[in-house]
Parts: sequence; C-alpha cells; structure tokens
Amino acid sequence: MRQGVVSTVSHMAKSCALRLTPNKLYFILNDTAAQGGVTIWCEVNQSGLFEEFRIEGNEGSNDNIYLELHPDNLVKAMKCAANAQVVKIKLTKKITPCLTFEIILPSMVRSRTVTHDTPVTVIAQNQWDAYQEPQMPEIDVSMCMPPLKTVRNIVDKMKHFSSQLVISANRSGQMTLKVVTDMVSATTRFSGLDIEDIGRGDSVRSNSSGNSSQEMSEATVDIKKLSAFLHGQLVSPTKVICNIVHQRAVQFYLIHDDFSLQYFIPAIVT
Repeated sequence: MRQGVVSTVSHMAKSCALRLTPNKLYFILNDTAAQGGVTIWCEVNQSGLFEEFRIEGNEGSNDNIYLELHPDNLVKAMKCAANAQVVKIKLTKKITPCLTFEIILPSMVRSRTVTHDTPVTVIAQNQWDAYQEPQMPEIDVSMCMPPLKTVRNIVDKMKHFSSQLVISANRSGQMTLKVVTDMVSATTRFSGLDIEDIGRGDSVRSNSSGNSSQEMSEATVDIKKLSAFLHGQLVSPTKVICNIVHQRAVQFYLIHDDFSLQYFIPAIVT
C-alpha cells in the first residue's frame, strides 16, 4: 500500500473502516454529523499497489470485505516493510482477526521473513450501509485551493485567536479565511483561484442557479478539524478542490493519479 496515503488517513482519524473490493481499497470515516463529526472517503486503486491481488468475500458480498482498524497500525507495519524484497498481506484469524504482513527482508547470507500482525474487526454485512460514499448537497462554490502549505500556516496562526473559522468564496475565484472574536478580527484573502464547473461523480455537483459570481458563500467550521486536514497531508495531490455548501458544509477533494480523498467538515450553526 502507498504509505503516504495511509499516513495521511492516520493523521486525520484514529480509527476507520477499510473496504476491500476487487478493484479498489477504501478508507472510510463516517462520524456522526449531528455531533459535528467529520467524514473521510478515500479511494485507492489496487492496480497501482499490488502485483497480485485476490479477494474472496462471503456469498452475496460481491467480493467485498469491510474491516475496522487503526490506520496508525498499518503505517507501522508498512514502515517495517520499507526495504522489503516481497510483502504479502493476508486476512488471518489468530487470537483476533488480523491483517498479517509477511515481510521478506534482504540479507547478506539469506533473506529473513518478518511477520507483522495488525488487529482488525470484521464488520458484519448488515452494517455495510453505514459505510456508503457520502452525498453532498448541491454545491454553491467549487474552486481549486491555494497552496495547502500557505493555508496551513495561516490557519495555525488563526487558531490561537478562535476555535472557529469562516471559509467564504465566490465564483469569481475569490476566497477568504476569517476569524472574529470580541478582541480580534483577522482575515486573509485569496484571488484568481480556478473555478471548478463540472461534476466529479454523484457526490460533487455544481450549482446551476443564477447566483451572482460575486456573491460569497460561506461556512463556519471547527478550526481544529480544518487544521487536522491540513497537517495530515503527506502526499502531493495533483489538485485540491474546495466545495462550499452555504452555511451547511465544506468539502475538500484531493485528486491524485492513484487515489482520491474527500474530507467533509459540517458547518457550525451560529
């Protein structure tokens, strides 16, 4: 598995679901939106990760397997396999179900095999509906983000002043990040950002309404949740898109050749 992707997920979620299918792997976190929880949906193409990949689910499962795990444990196993000649990953049943890494390491005399067991919980098929791809309401503004490192540095400074941050943008390529308290008000403005006008699957749709391109759509979010996303990026995506549903949610959509990641933050009702 691509370690950078798993490390990114581990920085944003202590535990998550891993869905295995014949063509893709999915890392899924679906916290309760009513409690202000974030949602993560990460798709990884298995063809770019494995030379050989075989999955056999139970009858009626369409060869799907759902596991609950701590992604940080996967990262540790993958670090052990960094210099391996061969890595085999199997779903095994020991004291508890495990993803077992059989790691063959090079040696001056002969190769060495190291086994690393990562505990998992098998998710019953009658619970799979809770792990479907999240559906976004109709999006008001969709645009490419400024460099994430720049945004991260700004957010790191702003979180010293407030626990909430207002993200606003319009379809003229303008975006603002703002914190307001009784003591201080701080705003950073970006302009000339590229606007996304086409859909990217069922979960991302462009608004076809006649709103003015200068009209700002905004959402107030938990600044710690935004910071967790920005600090979790250990990959170099080809594009990062920010989608805003006015006063309801913000979605960040990372696109790469081998994977995509969606990170949803519900808006705080003020």
